[in-house]
Formats: sequence, structure tokens, C-alpha cells
Amino acid sequence: RHWHATSLLTNGKVLMTGGLSGSFYPNSTELYDPLIGTWTTTGSIINTRYLHTANVLTNEKVLVTRGYSNGSSLYSAELYDPLTETWTATGSMNIARHWHIASLLTNGKVLVTGGSNTSTSLNSAELYDPLLGTWTTTGSMNTERAYHTVSLLTNGKVLVAGGRISFSSQASAELYKPVTETWTITGSMNTAQFGHTASSLTDGRVLVAGGWNLHAWNTTELY
Repeated sequence: RHWHATSLLTNGKVLMTGGLSGSFYPNSTELYDPLIGTWTTTGSIINTRYLHTANVLTNEKVLVTRGYSNGSSLYSAELYDPLTETWTATGSMNIARHWHIASLLTNGKVLVTGGSNTSTSLNSAELYDPLLGTWTTTGSMNTERAYHTVSLLTNGKVLVAGGRISFSSQASAELYKPVTETWTITGSMNTAQFGHTASSLTDGRVLVAGGWNLHAWNTTELY
């Protein structure tokens, strides 16, 4: 499979969900045990999906959000319980999307940003509250973007960088402040790109590497 999602659980195992296998949408999920180097099947997800996200919450459950299936973007979200190895539905999002990014904030909520809805890139964002199991809209980004990166900074703010609007690569970046639920523009990257990676370094900086803009890039940048 490809376009699946993987999550490192608190017990050290790795959970793999969804994805695409040829023209088949598997609903099977698997667990990798690094101690013995093997994969085992676990409970199947409720809705088949790929291009989704999976986040380990502070309560150790895994939140799987949206994605794409059978020609449509999804609204749905579900929770995996590692103790029972079962899935349950949780609140659906307000806007269907895939190619979005979901980030666990320091307050325990999950921030979902951007993505695509069929052929349209989005600037909207939503917050998931695990205590209530519900989604609420939060401040919208200044720029529509999908296939971007999101990094949680040491000051508690969230850095969003790059991405694409339809087929146009973006160099812009912006910051989300969870306390006020607002976005502010920050310095743009030197290279417009999507599909890059962003890694938070121990000194507080963010390393952006690779990406795509007409062709693959080997460049790296520091924020």
C-alpha cells in the first residue's frame, strides 16, 4: 500500500492505517513490533481512506482524520484504542478534505490545516477536542494550501510552510497562535515547493528539505 499513515504508539509499536493498493482501498490496519521485527493485523478501520492523517493523542488513542476514498474527500474521523485494538467513530469535521496536515498541540487539541477538497485547495482550519469528541472551526490561514508542512515551535506557535494551490507551488509561510486562534504571515521560503519535509531541531529552528516544483529539489532551508 501507499498513501497510508503510520503512528508511533506509546507502547513502542507502530500502527499503519489505510492507504491505496492498486485500485483497492484496504480497511485493514497493522501493528509493527520492533522487538521481534514482525507485523500483525489489528482491528480494521470503519471507513476506507488514503491521504489521511493519524495522530496519537494524550490519552494514547489514535485519531484518524479525513482523507480520500472512492473519488471523494471525507468528513469522517475515528479513534483507535491500543488497549482493545478496536475503532470507534468520533465527531465528523465541518469540511471534507484530504492532503491536509493534522498536528497535536500542547493543549491536547488537534489542529487540522488546509488540504484539498476535490480540486480546490483550502485555507480553512479546524480544532478537535478529544475531551468532547467534537470539531470547531478556528482562524483561517492567509493562503490556501495543500501538501504543506506544519511544525510546532518551542514558543507554542505553529509554523505552516509551502504547499500548493491547485498546481502552483507556494513559498509563503505563516504562524498560528493557539491562544488567540489567529494567523500571522512570517518570512517566505527561498524556494516555492510542496511535498517537502520539515523537522524541528533541538535549537528551536526548523529544517525544510526537498520538495517539488516542476521537478524534485535537493535544497534545504532553515527557519
